[in-house]
Amino acid sequence: MGRIRKLIGKKCFLSPMDVADAAIYTHWLNDLEITRNLTLSHYVINVDTEAAFLAALSKEHNYGIVDLATDELIGTCGFSSLNHFDRTAELGIFIGNKNYLHKGYGSEAVRLLLDYGYNYLNLHNVLLRVFDFNKNALETYKKIGFKVIGTRRQCEPKERRMIDVIYMDILPEDFYK
Repeated sequence: MGRIRKLIGKKCFLSPMDVADAAIYTHWLNDLEITRNLTLSHYVINVDTEAAFLAALSKEHNYGIVDLATDELIGTCGFSSLNHFDRTAELGIFIGNKNYLHKGYGSEAVRLLLDYGYNYLNLHNVLLRVFDFNKNALETYKKIGFKVIGTRRQCEPKERRMIDVIYMDILPEDFYK
């Protein structure tokens, strides 16, 4: 039957998260090459813990990123801290399958998610955080329309140094222009 196609792009689609994918996510989240850009690189994650986490995430607006051509799960993206009254949310994304890195799948997934957030969830301001050394992500987010709104200096220990976390946000007029 294949995965559910909730939001469909040209290269990928977003599908509701599936607890059955816990082993795939566990593999990715224990790979330091993948998690060095995430806040959870210092955790050891097992399949049971990840399954419980996915069960909780799947109740919100979090999605698997799936290759449109192969139906293969390649990553995840979604909204956290969703506040319908203030019309705000925080966006998170990662591509876990290394074969899909730097090929436009992440930026398409973010665009699909933002369009859905603005048109169906009535969001107005979407925030994200990115480590200062993640230059590819910073440039990608800027191309999508995100603006740097501040830097939290030396707040995250990573690879024997304290790094900055850059805060970015996007409004509908930034995204749709």
